[in-house]
Amino acid sequence: MTTEKKVLNRTAAIAGILIALVIGVGIGVGVAPSITAPRIVEKIVEKPVGLIGEVQIGALLPLTGDLASYGENSKVAIEIAVTEANAFLKKSGAGFTIKLVVEDTETKPAPALDKLTSMNAKGIKLVIGPQTSAEVRNIKGYADANKILLISQSSTAPDLAIAGDFVYRFCPADDIQAPAVARVMIGLGIRHVVGAWRGDAWGDGLNRETKKAVEKLGGKYYEGPRYAPEAKEFSSEVRALADQVQKLVTQFGEGAVGVYYPAFAEAVTFLTQAADYPVLAKVKWFGSDGTALLDELAKSPPAAEFGQKTKMIHPIFWGPLTERLDKLLAALKAKLGRQPDSYSFAAYDAVWALTHALLATGKYDADAVRAVLPEVAESYYGALGGVKLNAAGDLATANYALWMLLVKAGKYEWIQAGVWNYASDSVSWVPGFP
Repeated sequence: MTTEKKVLNRTAAIAGILIALVIGVGIGVGVAPSITAPRIVEKIVEKPVGLIGEVQIGALLPLTGDLASYGENSKVAIEIAVTEANAFLKKSGAGFTIKLVVEDTETKPAPALDKLTSMNAKGIKLVIGPQTSAEVRNIKGYADANKILLISQSSTAPDLAIAGDFVYRFCPADDIQAPAVARVMIGLGIRHVVGAWRGDAWGDGLNRETKKAVEKLGGKYYEGPRYAPEAKEFSSEVRALADQVQKLVTQFGEGAVGVYYPAFAEAVTFLTQAADYPVLAKVKWFGSDGTALLDELAKSPPAAEFGQKTKMIHPIFWGPLTERLDKLLAALKAKLGRQPDSYSFAAYDAVWALTHALLATGKYDADAVRAVLPEVAESYYGALGGVKLNAAGDLATANYALWMLLVKAGKYEWIQAGVWNYASDSVSWVPGFP
């Protein structure tokens, strides 16, 4: 028997009941009434209920480019989730399974749009990703116009927090990350912060929000060099940064000055070149979610050494410590051979949220899935716990883990040094840090 026939037999519904009452009543002198019993005629129409066969979910991931290791982390997490979800669907007797379609965006906006256009031509309307805010910004108009639902695991630019669109983000926007890193800086005695950053949708937004957060806490924020995302060499930017830092150090002292540097994998070159300027190694540095747990950085001894010397702290949002997260972490570490970033947890939960939304709606329709996704995401308890979204469709709250690169047994490893708590706006350090 085919799968379709099984579903038909299992989910047959009564479409309508036609009732014909034939009542014969004879009345005459000396004759008792004669009644014919009602005759009920039922017409049963069978039709399938719910989804049948393979249901395609796309994934737009940076498998090459400046966030290639992040893309690999998310791909492995998504594949684990799809395997688990399909086993669950089979066990529950659902008539469909998930088929994953992965495309490489190269960590660039233009290829992201090309790949989404190709997915749309194949009828794919539910997509996990893309990874960066620059990519999301470039494809958002197309997704909205063609009713393609995007669930980005790591786009955090505040200006993309738009209610009612076709973009959900299972991560907090940078108006939460910025207060976290600002609190860390001020808590460590930094009162003068020089920003140097990647000039794209994400970097510009994070720089702007961090400036506001630092100055709200009484610090002073100075905008330093901004560079193009495609830049590969940073000698002039690093020289300008060194000059700016030197002036502040001369005036306020090394302990009061810090450098804030939101970047992607180009940080390897930037930090390596920064090591040539002694003054830059005398102040504390602070990274972001774009470099936290980045494998490319850990594998570059010159950049990692500079990060250790400057006690560079990299914040990234983190889920609650749950059994499901522990299980996923173990599986990811076994497959990747390294500590994965937490955006891969969000990608994992996105698969499960879509699976439950499809079960709830019973149809492959981006509008229908979009309507139920917030309730489904919050009620499903996954690697991030319950994913509570705000009015814009972003993760409403989050704590931030604070990571540092330290040398152990001759190689650099990511070590968690502390955590910033959202509810209390406070930092808890692991003994021995910072």
